[in-house]
Amino acid sequence: MATKPKEGPAGVSNPTKVFWPEEGYTKLDLANFYQDVFDLLEPYVEDRILTLERCPDGLEGQCFYQKEKPESMPKGTPTKRITNATGKRQATNYVIGGYLETQLALVNLGCIPVHITGSRAKTFPKPDWVCFDLDPGSGKFRDAAEAGLLVKEVLDKLNLNSFPKTSGSRGLHVFVPIRVGPTADEVLKFAERVVAKLASEHPKVLTTEHSIAARGKRVYLDPFRNGSVQTVVSPYSVRRKPHAPVSTPLAWSEVKTSLDPAEFNIGNFKNRRKRTNPWERFFTSRENLKAAEKELQRL
Repeated sequence: MATKPKEGPAGVSNPTKVFWPEEGYTKLDLANFYQDVFDLLEPYVEDRILTLERCPDGLEGQCFYQKEKPESMPKGTPTKRITNATGKRQATNYVIGGYLETQLALVNLGCIPVHITGSRAKTFPKPDWVCFDLDPGSGKFRDAAEAGLLVKEVLDKLNLNSFPKTSGSRGLHVFVPIRVGPTADEVLKFAERVVAKLASEHPKVLTTEHSIAARGKRVYLDPFRNGSVQTVVSPYSVRRKPHAPVSTPLAWSEVKTSLDPAEFNIGNFKNRRKRTNPWERFFTSRENLKAAEKELQRL
């Protein structure tokens, strides 16, 4: 593993550039955070297809998304060439994660969050998890927490082990690790059926409405993170939000209305590391999605 990034051209360019003005967190602080947690981050980004969200001026600047590998990335940076279904460009050369050098190079380009696909490059487009993205229309995490428990309830009935994490913003993400086999389209259709069932059973608090106006204050159950090149922020990803929050894996016992996701941030995350990893068994808990689909039909 690399040594700490150094100030200056040999390491992070503009290392003292402030990315979070209120706390004074700098670009170098962000690079050091990712280096410190890379042993935790690596299993989730290894061989994953990345979409870059570049925010060169930090919290208060403008951001833009980039899918094509930047020319300034280190020589030998792994890529995955994927044919585009639409657009002028016939194919895109996506950056592949899994190396600390790659992660630090992305920070150098102003990438604060880490956006990953559900498929690894070698098995694309066959994901190894299902992701449910819970976005509260109220803007209150407490509503996402309540919705998350409803999601867990139906997943338990389907005999699926599930793993929650803060989105790093106001929402909650629920992951189900699965055996590689179904395509992204099949995984997406399964997720759509699950959220449709939940929304129909709890119409006052949950919705699958695409229109933000039509959602009101209900929690939007988003299944579309499961598309083949759609992404979700990785566990241990920093978010471009006030206080530099970290998308943090949780135990279900921690999913409470009183939880404040901003409590987990780059300034204090060392304290979180001292606790038992609630996702320790994530990669040994792979589920059979076909069996769950049959069970879903019976509910």
